[in-house]
Amino acid sequence: MKIYIGADHNGYNLRTSLIKSLGRAGYDVVDEGDYKLDPNDDYPVFAQKVVIDVLKSEDPDPRGILICGSGQGMCMVANRFKGIRAAMIYDVESARSSRNDDNANIACLPAKLLKNDKDNSIIMAWLDTPFANAARFVRRINEMDNLG
Repeated sequence: MKIYIGADHNGYNLRTSLIKSLGRAGYDVVDEGDYKLDPNDDYPVFAQKVVIDVLKSEDPDPRGILICGSGQGMCMVANRFKGIRAAMIYDVESARSSRNDDNANIACLPAKLLKNDKDNSIIMAWLDTPFANAARFVRRINEMDNLG
């Protein structure tokens, strides 16, 4: 599974930590920056990079991870793109349900709320949870994809 990850200045340290731990776990991680801590950077730039790579990826199950202060801005940007199902995840349960029920392909993390000791368990739950593929879930995803 290929994972694209991007963060603004608020998510910079968490992004760096996750890249290392995901690499150690054997994931193919593509770092979309920011590559230096810049308090004036803008989260839409990094969200768009990750989204475009997820959409263009030839990997059968590409995923993206976006990190900003609240996670909300990244989530709003990502969900503007058809085919993207970005979910705010902040604990193991939200991670699992976003994958199981909604087949989320982008996880948005709130750097200001998460502590480094729980980041890995939340992301690992998200990465390890398969989509249930239940008819009602598939129907709802198709309905989302057909909205205006």
